[in-house]
Amino acid sequence: MSRLPAIDKDALDDAQKRMHDEIMRVRGQVRGPFAIWLNSPVLGSLALQTQDWFQKKSSLPARLIELAILVMARKATAQFAWAVHEKRGIENGLTQDVVDAIRTRTTPVFAREDERMTYDIACELSETQTLSPLSYKKAEAFFGVTTLVELVSLVGFYVMVAMVLNTFEADPPNGKIPLD
Repeated sequence: MSRLPAIDKDALDDAQKRMHDEIMRVRGQVRGPFAIWLNSPVLGSLALQTQDWFQKKSSLPARLIELAILVMARKATAQFAWAVHEKRGIENGLTQDVVDAIRTRTTPVFAREDERMTYDIACELSETQTLSPLSYKKAEAFFGVTTLVELVSLVGFYVMVAMVLNTFEADPPNGKIPLD
């Protein structure tokens, strides 16, 4: 159960109302981390812009974005993030076998090299908060600097998202707890 009360739109101050409207325009609903960030509208607006940029303008394909998010959601046992992104991962081309392996904390068997590289980078970042010289060299050669910067930043952004979701105990959609 969430540590924060449900949103009462009538009780929002002007800055919160503006952010609420911005979230509705971009996402169509106010839930998860964005409902939490209503308590800090400037931060929430910046997070919304960042998340929207990753989804619409990043050089990373949506499939790899969802893969990195799922890795981070599983590492943090972020129930809300997993519940939302599991479906998106499949919709964007991840196989059910890959998603199931991540859910059960086993290393997936990847048919695509870009997925294996994304998984390896996200896991190493999660464990060490950096990439070893060898991992960095391989990742830079594979993705190029721009995409690697975006991937590392995406992983870091979803660490923040997971911490917000977990600290404030955001209820997963439909109350379904997808991760053990």
